Amino acid sequence: MSLPHAILTALLEKPSSGLELTRRFDKSIGYFWSATHQQIYRELGKLEAEGLIRALPSEQPARGQKKAYEVLPAGREELARWTAASQDPKPHRDVMLLRLRAAAVVGTEGLEADLRRHRDLHERQLAKYREIEQRDFPPGKDGPEDRLRHLVLRAGIDLETFWTQWLDHALSEFARLPDAGDPRQPGVREA
Repeated sequence: MSLPHAILTALLEKPSSGLELTRRFDKSIGYFWSATHQQIYRELGKLEAEGLIRALPSEQPARGQKKAYEVLPAGREELARWTAASQDPKPHRDVMLLRLRAAAVVGTEGLEADLRRHRDLHERQLAKYREIEQRDFPPGKDGPEDRLRHLVLRAGIDLETFWTQWLDHALSEFARLPDAGDPRQPGVREA
């Protein structure tokens, strides 16, 4: 149920067309809540049918012209209700962790290289988040909306920092394995 709320949030920040929303998801919201172009358009149709948003009147009606949407009072109320509601954290699911567990019984062939690749990807994402932080949150930009948006970005920075540190640790463990490719070798234990 969160994609509709992500769209309501984005539209309250700035009325937008589906294409503009897709671009904004790619540049900001998508870092923590991704959606495809098709998912966004499908949700816009549902939100409009539910009376939570409306298409803004077009200055020049033309076939195929993009529609911009805005949030209606019912949409703002729904977003406020959802924001105030209690939600439990979701269990963390990560395929790399499952692959490491499987490696304990079938061997680690190819896994170290992928750990290094993941480490590089997380390091690049961390650099991107730090660049956004420097650009969008200079000293003195500390209004309530800015502080909450910065808090979301800090979560991304902290998560990427965690993953880069954890992957460094995982790679150091790999270096200590006697024969990383064969789970039957001594030193590779079942968990």
